Amino acid sequence: MATNPAADFPALGRLEPEAARLFAAARVVSIPAGTSVFHDGAPCGSYVLVIDGTIRVQKVAENGREIVLYRVEGGQSCVLTTNCLIGGEDYSAAGVAETEVKALVLPAPTFRALLACSEVFRGFVFAAYSTRISDLLMLIEEVAFGRIDARLAGWLTQQGPEVRVTHQEIAVELGTAREVVSRQLKDFERRGWVALHRGRVEVRDVAALAGLADNVS
Repeated sequence: MATNPAADFPALGRLEPEAARLFAAARVVSIPAGTSVFHDGAPCGSYVLVIDGTIRVQKVAENGREIVLYRVEGGQSCVLTTNCLIGGEDYSAAGVAETEVKALVLPAPTFRALLACSEVFRGFVFAAYSTRISDLLMLIEEVAFGRIDARLAGWLTQQGPEVRVTHQEIAVELGTAREVVSRQLKDFERRGWVALHRGRVEVRDVAALAGLADNVS
């Protein structure tokens, strides 16, 4: 079907005539929530632009530990997919539809043709690539050097007064072990900052959590 990239991706509204013709090869797909979009070691055959919904990109270690690398949301592309298409490599992480996703999908040959002929498309792809690489470097810095108590406190303050989440899910978000999260949450509970319930965490002292997150470098 014909597509109008400018409607959901304004930066692509200035595609050159030849590029616009090539982009017409894109098709709109719907991906149900919970679907595996790609997995570690799989070949990459298409370039995906998310119109609506969220894809969670995560890495799973051999010991079963997981970490969320980033999320691809409406108006965004997946930098890992871009990397695989440019480098001719397989995926090195997994992508899961966190919600129902509506997306534009470009076949790999069309993506490469657009990259070769369109300055506008190249600018869009590499601007997104640059932004996501910066985010990933920040994540590496946080995981490698950040204190888990401060990172957990900061994460909780962003979630609202009640967070319906398991300790394992928090561990995946922060890139640490479930036991570490459980131990730290119990410490917060002893201080009166949170209350722990089955499958949820009640935030009781946002100011104290924010203070810990802000005061630890």
